[in-house]
Amino acid sequence: MHKDSTVSPEFAAAASASAIRTISTEQAGLAALLDQLKADSSGAFAKAAALLSSVTGRVIVTGVGKSGHVGAKIAATLASTGTPAFFVHPAEANHGDLGMITRNDAILAMSWSGESQELRGIVSYSRRFSIPLVALTSGAGSSLAREADVVLLLPKAKEACPHGLAPTTSALLQLVLGDALAVALLEARGFTPDDFLGYHPGGKLGASLTHLSQIMRQGEDLPLVPVGTTMPDAVMTLSKKKVGCVIVVDRDGALAGIITDGDVARNLHRNLKDVSVEEIMTRTPKTVGGDMSAGAAIAYLNENKIGALVVVDGDRPVGVVHFHDLLRVGAV
Repeated sequence: MHKDSTVSPEFAAAASASAIRTISTEQAGLAALLDQLKADSSGAFAKAAALLSSVTGRVIVTGVGKSGHVGAKIAATLASTGTPAFFVHPAEANHGDLGMITRNDAILAMSWSGESQELRGIVSYSRRFSIPLVALTSGAGSSLAREADVVLLLPKAKEACPHGLAPTTSALLQLVLGDALAVALLEARGFTPDDFLGYHPGGKLGASLTHLSQIMRQGEDLPLVPVGTTMPDAVMTLSKKKVGCVIVVDRDGALAGIITDGDVARNLHRNLKDVSVEEIMTRTPKTVGGDMSAGAAIAYLNENKIGALVVVDGDRPVGVVHFHDLLRVGAV
């Protein structure tokens, strides 16, 4: 039995006010972080980015509690954007997982206070084997900051939690600075959409990054007709290939035009038996290269209000991609 879902005006007003207060508080924390980065006279962020990009191994992200949850997300973001990384829980590190960390790695240790007891083992390990250590903390004079090679200092912003206890603003600031590091490293590595596709082959993201050359209909599936073809023969090809269009080529195989099923419908009032394709075709169809991504193709189709794209190599049609092809691979 469902409870009554009616919301009283008093509850609605209080909930809305709470949400506004929370977001405003966290927004103020982000503003303080931005100001601090702009005034980063020591260049700590640049030093951290340079250190992490120079390692030949992996970036080991570690932290406990909410810092650990945020750290796991940062490690995943780093790994998916070209910086080999994984998360090591400090408690597990103290029970054998330190062996996962090599001298070719670097450690990004996260602790809001900088005094997390659980981090002592992994910090000590980094010092013993000269493994570079970057601290992400608000504790400028903390034990973690004192041991680190580079300190990314977070402003001591007010938590959105009204009791000042639950990590809210602090977790957001850690996440944002971690994202900033990941993007800076991505740009430093010259990470491209093609590289991104290599790490994201599945799901809609991977589909949207797939090149049209991997999706397009080609060869025997290409609905080609030569200049001079009569419309009944062109309609037969259109019906047989089921792409929603026929591509007209000249005697040298160069693209001459395109006829869509919409063009046929608009000319049904005519006697098409003796009409050639040149009389109806669009002579300057929209064309793209095979290296265009599926996501970009969707945007191009929508922008031009068309249903198919001719893929060309120079002046020759080598493929055709219909909107349904993009649906089929999950790019829409």
